[in-house]
Amino acid sequence: MSDEVHYVDARRLLCPLPVIRAQDAVAQLKTGDMVIVSSTDPGAKADIPAWCRINGHQVIDIKEQDHEIIITLCVGDC
Repeated sequence: MSDEVHYVDARRLLCPLPVIRAQDAVAQLKTGDMVIVSSTDPGAKADIPAWCRINGHQVIDIKEQDHEIIITLCVGDC
């Protein structure tokens, strides 16, 4: 894994915008970079991992705190 960590603020956005924001961020990164997506859309908990599976990225962690979903993913095959 890379030392690069990138943050995506998708709070207050509804489906499909959290996935689109994550996709836009990942498009600028290299394999091994980490992305942390913050979302308040409950659908993001299923949508972002599904998008990762389809596109070859790895979900590292999913946390929920104070009505916020925080998803950590690794770009590419990590």
